[in-house]
Amino acid sequence: MPIKSKIKAQVWVVENGKKRLRQDQLTTEEPLEIRLVCQTRTIAVTMRTPGADFELAAGFLYSEGVINSREDIQRISYCVDESVDGEQRYNIVNVELRQGLIPDLQPLERHFYTNSACGVCGKASLEALRLRGYPDILPNLMVTPEIIYSLPDKLRAAQGIFTATGGLHAAAVFDTQGQLLNLQEDVGRHNALDKLIGTALLSEELPLNNHILMVSGRSSFEILQKSTAAGIPIVCSVSAPSSLAMSVAQEFGITLIGFLRGERFNIYSGLERINHD
Repeated sequence: MPIKSKIKAQVWVVENGKKRLRQDQLTTEEPLEIRLVCQTRTIAVTMRTPGADFELAAGFLYSEGVINSREDIQRISYCVDESVDGEQRYNIVNVELRQGLIPDLQPLERHFYTNSACGVCGKASLEALRLRGYPDILPNLMVTPEIIYSLPDKLRAAQGIFTATGGLHAAAVFDTQGQLLNLQEDVGRHNALDKLIGTALLSEELPLNNHILMVSGRSSFEILQKSTAAGIPIVCSVSAPSSLAMSVAQEFGITLIGFLRGERFNIYSGLERINHD
């Protein structure tokens, strides 16, 4: 059976000088190894919360520039190697690319090992994005501040595993009316976004150019890099963006919103998409 996304644990609660034993739930964190069958090699290992593993692998390959479309993927499966322990096979995903495709794996050099707090900075990373040839995201989409205000509560209300464990990040896409379309949770916010992008890729719904992204925590370089690849025009977070995240947003025409709490937020790029009338 696949690994569960949460587990039960016995914990001691200390309150008002007294202790008591209670049962709690913890977010599962397990490594996911992504293998390319055509290369017979591991291309990434990321610490993640089990669930939507195929979508995570697909989204990772797409957002990192290894594949360009749904058609580039022929098959995704869990490990079938009999020498691997049965449960651990669900921590290994094999991706078979279409025949004749020779992927460029150079973008993955910085990603051979990632974890739930990974991040990248520097001019070289921004230049690498420019070289991928992503088009600027058109500014014709507009939303009202009221739509933006409503997103955090909707995000939190839909976080089922977070409600049980308190230990997960989330990424969600909304339409321009603020309707929740998809949400994914993971110990890493970039993994949650890869799961979202992978879902859209496998269902042939990319680019997400009429959507709003909301992430828990902060907006990092990787969040903006993946948003750029998916064509997302508006990216919101409850905390501050990094300096390089703002640079990516400005470079590729993304509206970047941070400190979204209550009826207040900061706009770091792309003011023109927020309709203040």
